[in-house]
Amino acid sequence: MSNFPVWYEHIHTCAQTGARLGKVHTPHGTFMTPAFMPVGTQASVKGMSPEEVYGMGAGIMLSNTYHLWLRPGSDIVAKAGGLHKFMNWKGAILTDSGGFQVFSLAKPKDIKEDGVKFSSHIDGRKLFLTPEISMQVQNDLGADIIMAFDECCPYPSEFNYADRSQSRTTRWLERCIEAHKRPDEQALFGIIQGSMYPELRKKSADAITSFDLPGFAIGGISVGEPKNLFIDMIDCTVPLMPEEKPRYLMGVGTPDYLIEGSCRGVDMFDCVLPTRMGRHGTILTDYGKKIIRDKKFAEDFGPMDPECSCYACTNFSSAYVRHLIKANEMFGLRLCTYHNIYFLLTLMERIRQAIAEDRLGDFRKEFYERLG
Repeated sequence: MSNFPVWYEHIHTCAQTGARLGKVHTPHGTFMTPAFMPVGTQASVKGMSPEEVYGMGAGIMLSNTYHLWLRPGSDIVAKAGGLHKFMNWKGAILTDSGGFQVFSLAKPKDIKEDGVKFSSHIDGRKLFLTPEISMQVQNDLGADIIMAFDECCPYPSEFNYADRSQSRTTRWLERCIEAHKRPDEQALFGIIQGSMYPELRKKSADAITSFDLPGFAIGGISVGEPKNLFIDMIDCTVPLMPEEKPRYLMGVGTPDYLIEGSCRGVDMFDCVLPTRMGRHGTILTDYGKKIIRDKKFAEDFGPMDPECSCYACTNFSSAYVRHLIKANEMFGLRLCTYHNIYFLLTLMERIRQAIAEDRLGDFRKEFYERLG
């Protein structure tokens, strides 16, 4: 047990890789780790009902502070009884701080010590987001896990800028802790930054983990850097994170990155990838991506993924789904999205099973062999 509302329970460490199998306990249920969190940016996983996502085995999903702050407004969500009631979601919810969206969507922006001034991507109105406002919005939304407001460096970033940025992220974390009004109900996670510089990652990790928080995240990677740098940054950061608390790698959702992160001891991942690809008529498989809208599937009367047992693959053919997509029928894109979320959630089940059986290294090798 823990004094925090969210806590990690370790079950097993893989002898081959050091990957860890565990559970994260929250006020809205327990989920197994490593876990992939489907993203419901605006309190909805695009194209899916909450019941469908939960029924696939997702014990936690992510919603976005920035977007819900702009509309409908966190005050409206609070009046509805919080995000869980507002969207009728049974499981746990994590809300990000809005920091990534400000730094990636908002242009122009003015980053100061107080916070960030920027223009809304919706209507251009001038906005100002601070650690205190991020906490107030996330307290209103009522997620089980909330994220500290941080500065996410673009790739590439100069060393001096990245150093100033990670130091500011630490100072902002202090303000978030002070402003957090529901610590007994919502777990605040700190975020380690430092761009692609190992010495800055260590500097940030030492500072961020010095605070007694229920969990920690790795931010600022998977932002366009090559895969070798991505792996290097995980390798140098994860060992600096407390073993007894959840470790969250932000914005990661490709199958190979989920496997690589899991092998290195990461517990939680999120990404918009499965829904975004689904809306473009593309699906994930063990053998790579398949673009179902392509003409070559016009007379393919087999399932989109013959090895998949999801609703889409057990009931409909590639030819039918392609027809729906070409006819602009939304059901086709829904079926691709359904498959992609199911595929990633099932992949995490397979990863967890491989950890339990001390064979995640073999699993990774077989995965890359199938990809060719």
